[in-house]
Amino acid sequence: MASRFFLTLSFMLYLSPFVLGYSVNDLKTWCSQTPNPQPCEDLLSHNKNQIPIKQKSQFFQISTQLALDRAMHAQTNFLLLGSKFENPRAKAAWDDCLELYDHTIHKLNTTINPSTKCTQEDAQTWLSTALTNLQTCREGFSELGVSDFFLPAMSNNVSNLISNTLSINYVPYNPQPAYKDGFPTWVNPGNRKLLQSTSPKANLVVAKDGSGNYKTVAEAITAASKRSGTARYVIYVKAGTYKENVVIKSENIMLMGDGIGKTIITGSKSVGGGSTTFNSATVAVTGDGFIARDITFQNTAGVSNNQAVALRSGSDLSVFYKCSFEGYQDTLYVYSDRQFYKECNIYGTVDFIFGNAAVVLQNCNIYVRNHKTNTITAQGRSDPNQNTGISIHNCKVMAASDLVLSSTKTYLGRPWREYSRTVFMKTYLDSLINSAGWLEWSGTFALKTLYYGEYMNTGPGSSTSGRVKWAGYHVITSSSEASKFTVNNFIAGSSWLPATNVPFTAGL
Repeated sequence: MASRFFLTLSFMLYLSPFVLGYSVNDLKTWCSQTPNPQPCEDLLSHNKNQIPIKQKSQFFQISTQLALDRAMHAQTNFLLLGSKFENPRAKAAWDDCLELYDHTIHKLNTTINPSTKCTQEDAQTWLSTALTNLQTCREGFSELGVSDFFLPAMSNNVSNLISNTLSINYVPYNPQPAYKDGFPTWVNPGNRKLLQSTSPKANLVVAKDGSGNYKTVAEAITAASKRSGTARYVIYVKAGTYKENVVIKSENIMLMGDGIGKTIITGSKSVGGGSTTFNSATVAVTGDGFIARDITFQNTAGVSNNQAVALRSGSDLSVFYKCSFEGYQDTLYVYSDRQFYKECNIYGTVDFIFGNAAVVLQNCNIYVRNHKTNTITAQGRSDPNQNTGISIHNCKVMAASDLVLSSTKTYLGRPWREYSRTVFMKTYLDSLINSAGWLEWSGTFALKTLYYGEYMNTGPGSSTSGRVKWAGYHVITSSSEASKFTVNNFIAGSSWLPATNVPFTAGL
């Protein structure tokens, strides 16, 4: 906390004289261009000096700094509330919020740090994550049935300010970020060489039988967090079933197993069992640049315990290759930032691929388990300027072995948030898909503002003749429109995936 506070003060000095004050006319002109002009005017007008804002870049820096300051203020107030939570469920939601506010402050700090040299697309990604974090904080209380009466005053203003920064920094579709030598500008040269290793050797070995450095994955992650530097660190997890919950906060960690069904990390935390969705994950990753391959991630809580996450990724530029994600409701939480999944298996029932990342799933097998009503996706984009969405490309959607077609209905997705965005492209849809294709969340909520698309899908469930007639639903016929959701354009994958040695298709 102290180090981040010091960093914020240094940014205040960096932004001078712009953060010192503005004329009333300038203030109204600039703030009127944002979706939430009132908090912009109210907070900026407290400054006394009259210095004009001449460039949009200045206004973006000022607005992001303002959001950062208010986030830090809200976090301080939130910390003081800790003693008020005697209910264990309320305490669970509060703990999540502390982590989420800390992560939000980190993302905002990184965005305006002059040494980061991030692109517009990087900034839009991290601001999207910051806004998602605050939404998740509020949701934790509601899903556990705990009053969140104190949250609006502290978090709504911060959310509005972050929404303003997203609007100011908005990047149109098909962004082409500035990368140097195939890497983001903020990845240092030392890491570039290490990331390009064609045969990564394990720094640590995990083995249940004691033949490795550690017997649990969590112990190995703790050891990795103490290493010097942030170079790629490979942890080989030998075949076996590891019953544990793992949190990975360090950057550039790689978990390498012995294959799907051989190396298994399993847990059973759930909302029904008293956890928040966010904290129910068997494995949760927040450190950027994470890679996993040849591993099964499980949550065995079952249908009756509601939300129960097998894996949650909030790791920017993360990759999952030849992995399996097994659960029921909310199996794979593609939480935030930019992610890529290749040749993976995903099993579930309700909303089992969900979250607010910018993510592409390619050549994956999606297996629907038995449940009365199934929804494959629930994408959580809450702001029209977030660069997020779920793109399912060249995959297969099929029934799991337990699914009974005659007593179930399965849909491609439903809108968790107002600007929910999901596309299925060149994907095989088996006969389990309901002819309507998509399901409402609640009445007419989001049906005009969402973006759902289907492009050149195949299989008995791919016919669009009986699909929903929502304003936000699209049968995509243009390759240029579909190309917006490819690896190259949606997550700029051609610029960073080659370094991971994971195969991918850049275009359609």
